[in-house]
Amino acid sequence: MLNWYADTASDLPHLPPLSGDVSAEVCVVGAGFTGLGAAMALGGRAIVLEASEVGAAATGRNGGQVHTGQRRDQAWLEKAVGPDDALALWRLAEDARAQFRTLTDAIACDWRPGLIHARHKPGGEAEDAAHAERMAKRYGYDQLALIDEATLAHDLGTDVYHGGLIDRGGGHVHPLKLARGMAERALAAGATIHAHTRAETWRRADGKIVVETRTGRVTCDQLILTGDGSLNVMAGPARARVMPINNFIAVTAPLGALAEEIIRSNAAVSDSRFVVNYFRKTPDGRLLFGGGENYRPGFPRDIAGMVRKNLAKVYPRLAEVPITHAWGGTLGITMSRMPFVGEIAPGVRVASGYSGQGVMLAPHVGQLLAEAALGRPDGVDLLARLPTPPFPGGRWLRWPLTVAGLSWYALRDRL
Repeated sequence: MLNWYADTASDLPHLPPLSGDVSAEVCVVGAGFTGLGAAMALGGRAIVLEASEVGAAATGRNGGQVHTGQRRDQAWLEKAVGPDDALALWRLAEDARAQFRTLTDAIACDWRPGLIHARHKPGGEAEDAAHAERMAKRYGYDQLALIDEATLAHDLGTDVYHGGLIDRGGGHVHPLKLARGMAERALAAGATIHAHTRAETWRRADGKIVVETRTGRVTCDQLILTGDGSLNVMAGPARARVMPINNFIAVTAPLGALAEEIIRSNAAVSDSRFVVNYFRKTPDGRLLFGGGENYRPGFPRDIAGMVRKNLAKVYPRLAEVPITHAWGGTLGITMSRMPFVGEIAPGVRVASGYSGQGVMLAPHVGQLLAEAALGRPDGVDLLARLPTPPFPGGRWLRWPLTVAGLSWYALRDRL
């Protein structure tokens, strides 16, 4: 089955592969949200190399959910980096939200406001209330509100949840439409994008950085590496700190009148499980549902069947509804679930490991990487102070050790 996003987004103009030797002030590797954010900011200074097509990886395969703030909450950040950096990180995230809304106002990408965090187990009301109060009093963020169990059941059209919290500053979007719209703006600003051009290595020569591909090379002053869960050997130390995992999504056939009884608020929904179920309605009345993940290379043969099991637990009455699209995507996670952003060598910067929070943050991080390449590194330096330790076990054991840990937490969802 195909990716519903790819079926419903308009095509870009042809972006030819790189051919021969070219020069640029900045070479950007990856045409996802981060790379496109950088390209929009850099304009004609940038050449972008994309191994496949614009938005083909995590950018165009995620749930489209727009979360505010950082991946970890402000209370965690205050303990991890101190109150001053925690406040600076909140302001950075709010700048990202403002930039994101500017993009969604300019690009037809099915933006809808509202993101519901639903509790899958009883209890937690006090913690949600304390979080909303803390964000309002300490950070001036008044977009969070509690939802009781009965109200949530009426809104969602299912009684499996025990209340929750709505973030009116969050929402959902068609991520591939957004990415392709960003690419159009980057091209209009003078950037060059080469599709189907995999960057394989980089080296230094005569004071420059040379990026090698099979069909040519880019000689540049600065290099920006993006790709989230698709980082290759070019990213060096980032690979020890970012682990790729796979997540899966299915889309139903249009639900007809039944769509009026499901997610009446038209918000996006994510629940409190470690392996999160996340879902939302599409503009044409389908249910887009994400659920399930694996921690090894490759996708299961029957993605639709895998996701249907989770969908049916939330919406038993949709257990037999036809599924028209199903796909998988690879994202990058870190030990701390905070992104790995920073300079890994002079003039070489990387951003990866958004851990599911990249839809809103990544375009802005791309802009910050562009600013750093032009001599204004404050934003990147702030993100570089985030704790992102390497996964334990070294080269050979980090994968099985991490998989064991993730599998244990996933098991707890079912207990």
